[in-house]
Amino acid sequence: MTPMDEPALHDEAVFEAGRKLFAAEAEFIWAASRADNLPPMGGVEIAFAGRSNVGKSSLVNALTGRKTLARTSHTPGRTQQLNFFDLGGRLTMVDMPGYGYAAAAKEKVAGWTRLIRAYLRGRANLARVYVLVDSRHGLKELDLEVLKLLDVAAVSYQVVLTKADEPKAAELERRVADTAAALARRPAAFPLIRPTSSRSGLGVAELRADVAQLLSERNSL
Repeated sequence: MTPMDEPALHDEAVFEAGRKLFAAEAEFIWAASRADNLPPMGGVEIAFAGRSNVGKSSLVNALTGRKTLARTSHTPGRTQQLNFFDLGGRLTMVDMPGYGYAAAAKEKVAGWTRLIRAYLRGRANLARVYVLVDSRHGLKELDLEVLKLLDVAAVSYQVVLTKADEPKAAELERRVADTAAALARRPAAFPLIRPTSSRSGLGVAELRADVAQLLSERNSL
């Protein structure tokens, strides 16, 4: 069985829980551009990370069924802070600054790096980071550096392939298999690779169910 042939791993009740979770009222609650300006911890938190222009904001909007919850931009490096969103009082979502935009000033990149490192080290309520990777290109060196950072910080993460409606089926299947192989020995990696498309809706319901399952597990601890 290849990774693309894997079952969704969720029953209908979990899919419905995911639908209800992300159908709840969602609102922007906090922006942090410095490590000393992070909001107080409370409740379960998840975060979305990825290279600049990989589609983080578009995926957040697709998950919540809203077009403008997270601001999208065609200009790489636009998101320069940690943006926090409350989801019906049950979950906090964090849109992290994109990494790897070469045209950004070195001082700004260094600032983003310090902010992200401080956030990952200090959030005991951070249940998982969803690392978004462009399905057309796969894991790049900067992605691997972020995965290493997450492994060292012992923060659970799951790779989400974005723009998965663009590669041909065979190419996407190879990309999933290659990504799974790259994650096989990484201690903090969640093994299931989730292909998604904010444009077509591919994998969005499955990712909602992934988050609902995670939330249920964390609340039962």
